Amino acid sequence: MNIVAITSCPTGIAHSQMAAENLRTTAEELGHTVSVEVQGAMGTQDELTADEIEAADAVIIAADTSVNRDRFEDTPVVKGTVKDGVNDAEGLIRQAVELAGSGSTADVEAETGGDTPPESEPEAADEQQQLGGDPSKGLFARLKRFLG
Repeated sequence: MNIVAITSCPTGIAHSQMAAENLRTTAEELGHTVSVEVQGAMGTQDELTADEIEAADAVIIAADTSVNRDRFEDTPVVKGTVKDGVNDAEGLIRQAVELAGSGSTADVEAETGGDTPPESEPEAADEQQQLGGDPSKGLFARLKRFLG
C-alpha cells in the first residue's frame, strides 16, 4: 500500500524527525511504501510531490501543529500527534491501511494504544519486567540511526 505522511511539531528539530523515521522504518517492516514530509520551524523537508499524493492510498498526519489537508481530498486521512508517530507508528499505519481498505475517504482521529494499560495478570514480584518496549525503537537507538 502507498502511504504519504506529514510529521510536524512546533520546533521541528527532533520529534518530527523521529516520528518520520519511525513511520518510514515501520512501514517498510510491514511491507508498505511511505513518503514522509517533515514540517517545522526550519521549513519543509522532503516535500510531498503531486505524484506521491496522487498515488497514495492513505495519509497519516502526525502533528502537533496545524497542517493544511487541502492536498489530500478524496484520500483517507488518519490524524495523530507527533507522540503517536514516535511511540505507535505501527498503530497509525494499521489504521490508515484499514481506513483505505474500507473505501472511506474520511478524516479520522488516531486511536493509539499508548495510554491504555494492558489487560493482563500482574507480574510476579520477583520477575523483572522490561519497561519501554523494544529497545531498538527507543529514543537513543533512533537518534543514533538518524544521526549516523
